Amino acid sequence: MNEFQLFEGLGVALVTPFKQDGSLDCTSLSRLVEYQKERGVDFFVLHGSTGESPCIDRDERDFIIDCAYEATRGEIPIVMGLGSNDTRHVVERIRTMDTRKVNGILSVVPYYNKPMQEGIFRHFSLFAEACPLPIILYNIPGRTGMNMLPETTLRLADRHKNIVGIKEASGMREQVQAIAGGLNREDFRILSGDDNLSVPFIEDGARGVISVIGNAYPWIFGRLIHSAMDGDWETAKSINCELAEMNKLLFVNGNPAGIKTLLYQMGLIDHNELRLPLIPATPLLQKQIGAEHKRLSEVFGSRL
Repeated sequence: MNEFQLFEGLGVALVTPFKQDGSLDCTSLSRLVEYQKERGVDFFVLHGSTGESPCIDRDERDFIIDCAYEATRGEIPIVMGLGSNDTRHVVERIRTMDTRKVNGILSVVPYYNKPMQEGIFRHFSLFAEACPLPIILYNIPGRTGMNMLPETTLRLADRHKNIVGIKEASGMREQVQAIAGGLNREDFRILSGDDNLSVPFIEDGARGVISVIGNAYPWIFGRLIHSAMDGDWETAKSINCELAEMNKLLFVNGNPAGIKTLLYQMGLIDHNELRLPLIPATPLLQKQIGAEHKRLSEVFGSRL
């Protein structure tokens, strides 16, 4: 398998399970990884927003990587989130960190200080020059306050061969179309950053997803993704329709409150705990998620 092919298909943005006292729960994380490994996930992403990365310190980040690596036994690629709005900081971090247990880096567009497109380009250029691993760019203007335009993505893809893809979470099909249509290389992967938009994004040239719902439903959502990648639109769109309500519910109280509720109800994590300022889903939403999971279980049975 070529290096860039490690990062296509179903990537799961793993939650970070906590115990009731707020400490890390490696037992639940190992169980979750094993569950997904058995159901065909293609790669994992740690330390993203779904993993509550702003509230995880450096020692905990290393512990989580070690825990996930042991659970996968090195058989499934691991992508680690590493980004900052301070270019010097993120460059120094990648230069000094131990990268032996990860296969790639997911790096978000600098947030809060709203750089111009040229600033975004220079930020990622310096990071790419320092990084020994493949890099997936992460464009999520709803969280960063700044949209990385397709022209900037294409400049970076042309300039740096170790920038191998982008998680496009702008919600805009025209951005995916522009990137796919402007690429001058075949070894660059566009990944959907929104589960509910995965099918249209794949129609426009994406080759997979970094998923939230995949935490709970890796087999059925993986089937959706690979069906779309194979051009089986009937199967992909049928599954997408069935999952639409759950995809909506998972974000009513923000991410990862919804997906942690679902994982707790499924017995995949031992506690429904988040770190402040995030809090668990409301009792009403927990009830709605439980009811929808029951419906999906009746639709898909053991295949879910």
